Amino acid sequence: MLGKTYLTKQASLLLEFARTTSDSDLSAKLVSKAADLKSQADPLPDKDQGPKAPDVTPGQPGS
Repeated sequence: MLGKTYLTKQASLLLEFARTTSDSDLSAKLVSKAADLKSQADPLPDKDQGPKAPDVTPGQPGS
């Protein structure tokens, strides 16, 4: 499964390409695909919302 960060980045790139092209049909298709990717990414959790690491007490050196 692709991650939220990847899908969001791809959508941003598609929108950037859509702004730079002079072909209105291509631009519309790129915007549509970007919207599809964004809708896939929205329900996914952000990476840093995952479970937190347990508190770890460092051991004594040499133990």
